[in-house]
Amino acid sequence: MENHTTIEVDHVYKSFRNVEVLKDITLTCESGHIYGIVGHNGSGKSVLFKCICGFYGCTKGSVRIDGKTMGKDIDVLSNAGIIIEDPGYLRRWSAYRNLQFLYTIRNRNDRDYLYRVLEQVGLDPHLKKPVGKYSLGMKQRLAIAQAIMEDPPILILDEPMNGLDREGVEQMRDLFSAKKEEGKLMLLASHNREDIDILCDEVYQMEDGEMKRLR
Repeated sequence: MENHTTIEVDHVYKSFRNVEVLKDITLTCESGHIYGIVGHNGSGKSVLFKCICGFYGCTKGSVRIDGKTMGKDIDVLSNAGIIIEDPGYLRRWSAYRNLQFLYTIRNRNDRDYLYRVLEQVGLDPHLKKPVGKYSLGMKQRLAIAQAIMEDPPILILDEPMNGLDREGVEQMRDLFSAKKEEGKLMLLASHNREDIDILCDEVYQMEDGEMKRLR
């Protein structure tokens, strides 16, 4: 089990040009749990995730990570694996070379470890095919590999099952369940209620910038 990690979203509002996108959002998350967020496009899910990550500042309220306030004590959430919108890829490179480039920025090169990460998400680490020619599902698997490769204590995943076939969805469900057992704190947004129902300990619905707990 990892060290205990908490995320506290405290009465957060977020406005763009006087349009309120988040309205009085309060949420507390901790290690070893998966928190599910459901809601239509435009409901505020991605904006909430970006506020938690420090990509957007809060108009009112605060986000605290292990007691440190985002935008005051820390600028961005660095100890997290994040999927929000389309990840950036080096399109002419293989999946392995994409992971290697990012991983060696902060770590020693470790081919065997990165091979295992790719195998965890169902990608062949020896495949030389450039990522630009990958299917949507293969790109999504690579995005998940990028999120987990540094073994962060927090995973923030916005629609991580996009483009995956049934087998891929089952593989990722098993992977995310294993990460929970390792003590990760996970926030998961999905259109698929089955994913949410199977994986999540607590479920919240976003609608018109407001959030309520479903279970």
